[in-house]
Amino acid sequence: MKAKQDLPREKLNRKGAESLTDVELLQALIGSGGKDNDVTKIAKNLNATIQKIGVEKLTIDDVKSIKGIGDAKATMVFAALEFWRRKFMKQTRPIIDSNEKAAEQFSFIKDKKQEHFAMITLDGARRLIKRHLITVGTLTNSLVHPREVFAPAMEDRAASIIIAHNHPSGALDISSKDREVTKRIQEAGELLGIKLDDHIIIAGDDFVSAL
Repeated sequence: MKAKQDLPREKLNRKGAESLTDVELLQALIGSGGKDNDVTKIAKNLNATIQKIGVEKLTIDDVKSIKGIGDAKATMVFAALEFWRRKFMKQTRPIIDSNEKAAEQFSFIKDKKQEHFAMITLDGARRLIKRHLITVGTLTNSLVHPREVFAPAMEDRAASIIIAHNHPSGALDISSKDREVTKRIQEAGELLGIKLDDHIIIAGDDFVSAL
């Protein structure tokens, strides 16, 4: 058994965080283990999971999958990781925090001669995850089905989505069909826990929100 002064938390206080290994840092964060899983084993398994999946893609469910880590410890570990990711990791994905930034992500459909229905998925910090083209053709309820929207959103583990479609006519009028599609997608998102942040209609260089 290690002397108390050699335990991760005590070692951190005496020698600084730089003196700890990656596993010891995780031990300090986790705190304690259980009867069949000591904290060192838990920390090693968590470290291996992080290395396998990658810091950027790790989810709280991945943390919870480690034997010996319950909801409380998983929440603490993941909150610390997410804070670090937001503050210190170099971000290559833009934060979509305005209609203007969202519309920029859909510039690829603005000059299309047919209606294109597209979507971007966002994480909890409103960082762009991925851009998706959902359908091409006339915008109708039957063409834009919620499953076609939310299947890729769930695969991306999105916290929210923004949908958009173009009006080849150049008119920015919001039609009854536009509003029906918006409502249908919004209601489906509420059931799935994926928020619809906006529905943008694009006509050339102009756009309007249908939400």
